[in-house]
Amino acid sequence: MPLVPMKKVLDEAIKGNYGVGAYNVNNMEQIQGIMRAASETRSPVIIQASRGALKYTNMAYIKYLAAAAVEDNPDIPIVLHLDHGNSLETCKEAIELGFTSVMIDGSLKEDSKTPTTFEENVRVTKEVVDYAHEFGVSVEGELGTLGGIEDGVGSGKVMLTDPDEAVKFIKRTGVDALALAIGTSHGAYKFKAKPTLAMDIINKVVEKIPGVPLVMHGSSSVPQELIEIINKYGGRLEKTMGVPMESIKEAIKRGIRKINVDTDGRLAMTGAIRKYLGENPGAFDPRTYFGAAREAVYQTVKGKMIDFGTAGHAGDYKPMTLEEMKRIYK
Repeated sequence: MPLVPMKKVLDEAIKGNYGVGAYNVNNMEQIQGIMRAASETRSPVIIQASRGALKYTNMAYIKYLAAAAVEDNPDIPIVLHLDHGNSLETCKEAIELGFTSVMIDGSLKEDSKTPTTFEENVRVTKEVVDYAHEFGVSVEGELGTLGGIEDGVGSGKVMLTDPDEAVKFIKRTGVDALALAIGTSHGAYKFKAKPTLAMDIINKVVEKIPGVPLVMHGSSSVPQELIEIINKYGGRLEKTMGVPMESIKEAIKRGIRKINVDTDGRLAMTGAIRKYLGENPGAFDPRTYFGAAREAVYQTVKGKMIDFGTAGHAGDYKPMTLEEMKRIYK
């Protein structure tokens, strides 16, 4: 099965009332761990790369790592998604690389830190939608801003999504999915106490404009056991909390269909590498400790696929030709 557009995957998630995890990747071990979890749980999966990941991998490597994932897992629906694209040009580069989905984060200016006006967001998002749909590529937009900063992205301030503006935004831009700001945050240091999320925003948007997949960014749970492993083996992470899984499950029930996970994968890998090297001080072969990191990613992602309700839904999809991909946007 070739890479599929995100619209197709999320439309099926709406029908089945489940969530699909979008997992950030930077290297081979992350992709291998994610794909092992997807294969074992029979889950559709969104592999996403940020601008920072594309720079780190020199862009083309992500393309061929995704191609390897497709070849090795021919019966698993895989979306290759650009996370937090900051301009039409960035999205064009990703589409040229073969990405089947792009996010244009028009909620922030191209410096990825300064909030835009509603009209500025509409303008740049519409430009990307018009361009991407000609290639059968899905587009995710964002309205409102999250707290925290991760991979250089974020204003550090929370501006919750206005449901009425969300309806206008979707109608004027034609986006295939919309990321809502409901109080989540980027990065590891999200909250000092259990967060209270604005779940009513999800309900209001779904009521006003049903059928549009909604996205939740900053959705890592920051499991305390991962923090403890890192600190036990020499790390110095401060006490922090992520988004509780019960909150994510509630958001899925209300209409969230794409759940972004980055920090948890980083914590899992870091903890596994620290633990392996701490217990094997003579180790010097990268395959040993990166192998441990890959196993940790697999275990973490597998659990999320089960919790999000994605498991068992790989068979919901059929292969699509480029013409069929284009046709869904007509």
